[in-house]
Amino acid sequence: MGWFKRNGMAMVGTIAAMTAATSLSVALAGQDGNMNGQSARQGVTAGEKAPMFTLKDTEGKEHSLKAILAKDSTKAVVIEWFNPGCPFVKKHHRNATTMTDLAKEHKNDGVVWIAINSGAEGKQGAGIETNKEAIEDFKITYPVLMDMDGKVGKAYGAKRTPEMYVVAKDGTVVYHGAIDSDPSPRTMGEVNYVAEALKAYMAGETVATPRTQAYGCTVKYSN
Repeated sequence: MGWFKRNGMAMVGTIAAMTAATSLSVALAGQDGNMNGQSARQGVTAGEKAPMFTLKDTEGKEHSLKAILAKDSTKAVVIEWFNPGCPFVKKHHRNATTMTDLAKEHKNDGVVWIAINSGAEGKQGAGIETNKEAIEDFKITYPVLMDMDGKVGKAYGAKRTPEMYVVAKDGTVVYHGAIDSDPSPRTMGEVNYVAEALKAYMAGETVATPRTQAYGCTVKYSN
């Protein structure tokens, strides 16, 4: 009894301390992961202000994010990084109509949907004519903006196609990441994160999952 009282209690204390340390370690790892991920990346993510930009679409028409947000009718803007040659983009534009369906669903709610192609000339899916063909092929109902020098893509820190940003009326990014929960080039995810973010934001609620890891092809920047 004397041994147990002395050593057993000490062991219990050690185990408790190890458990607490493990929990603290996990918590710090999570915090560090987020902080390191945010500090390491260039660009913006949920909770930060979206960089303003003006780009031309495949028809030469200019689109200004600032001007779009300034319209009384605009409640939010969805930005989709796009590359028509990417299998992960085809998954949501050819195998299914994820993007166009969601854009249509919220069009009358004041949600403006735009796509941006930051591919440099000569890279996969780049070029005005290639994207014009893709708009027709995929039956895309919103403009595809051309960012061939990659300045806008790099300002956002976009690294994948598709990579999604939902921008609130005040210019704050309320969702950044993947379109859905299945990072494969064929299978559709059970959770559509952009749909959930729009539903919450439009209802005046907090977006439950403001950040996820975008999946897909790398954005085909010039360097």
